[in-house]
Amino acid sequence: MAPLPPATRPTFYFIGVTTQSSSIMRVFPAWAAHLGLNDAQLIGIDFPLHAEPAAYRDAVSFIKQDKLSLGALVTTHKIDLFAACRDLFDAVDPYAELMAETSCLSKQDGKLIAHAKDPISSGLAIESFLPKDHFAATGAEVFAMGAGGSTIAFTWYLMQKQHGANRPSRIVVADRDSHRLEEIKRIHGEIGSDMPVEYVSAAENDGVLAGLKPHSLVINATGLGKDRPGSPLSDTAVFPMHAIAWDLNYRGDLVFLAQARNQAAKRHVTPVDGWTYFIHGWTQVIAEVFHIAIPTRGSTFDAISAIAHNAAKG
Repeated sequence: MAPLPPATRPTFYFIGVTTQSSSIMRVFPAWAAHLGLNDAQLIGIDFPLHAEPAAYRDAVSFIKQDKLSLGALVTTHKIDLFAACRDLFDAVDPYAELMAETSCLSKQDGKLIAHAKDPISSGLAIESFLPKDHFAATGAEVFAMGAGGSTIAFTWYLMQKQHGANRPSRIVVADRDSHRLEEIKRIHGEIGSDMPVEYVSAAENDGVLAGLKPHSLVINATGLGKDRPGSPLSDTAVFPMHAIAWDLNYRGDLVFLAQARNQAAKRHVTPVDGWTYFIHGWTQVIAEVFHIAIPTRGSTFDAISAIAHNAAKG
């Protein structure tokens, strides 16, 4: 990575893989104007998947030391960046500590703080599209493909005992990387949930899908369809009846969503893209970095969502 120039105005960074393709590059200026952050700018920092630890450390060290660099949103690299930079953080919030990942870097009183915002934003996103008492009413399961930071976050949310009977009857997590599966299994153990959870190789995705109960929630959290082309499922994979197919992506070739749409009529599959997750994910981090309050529902949130939609189309 080329050295970043010192910021000349309040600067917020987006650490990802293909940041310039994201709608946030058009949305953030519109949000900044609406929220009174008129002088703030967003700069993307792209790293390849599983970049060298030194690259992450260079970026985080710069943000930490540069006066007008206020913080960052981290996608894709949440686990790797946290592991590489743990000693650079002056404080780590409880979610980031538990999940060993960070999606948000902010500053407070000169200290660099690592946050994990996905447990909040993923819960808000799920609540926005899942019918009320969905799991209690249907006995549905959850199949999460990809064992990264997002899956750690939303499985934590789904496991919470505060949901009572409205929790999945089973969770299955699949990944190509056995180390990622071991790590999420360790975190689930620390959570101490009584929910049945299985951890399988991504090679079993089609078979797991075929064995799910009706109404199950099937999630593409692999990055396939955005950072890399394709889908974690084959074209012959069969969704359970009345499944809800949630793709955390909202841009890219979105093959997983196309597969779900192809079975919408015959198997009553409901496809859901990652747009609402995008809105909640970004607004949660912006609120933290700029130390402002952003509602998560109601007319103010609806206005923010509309601004994002219009800016993204523009």
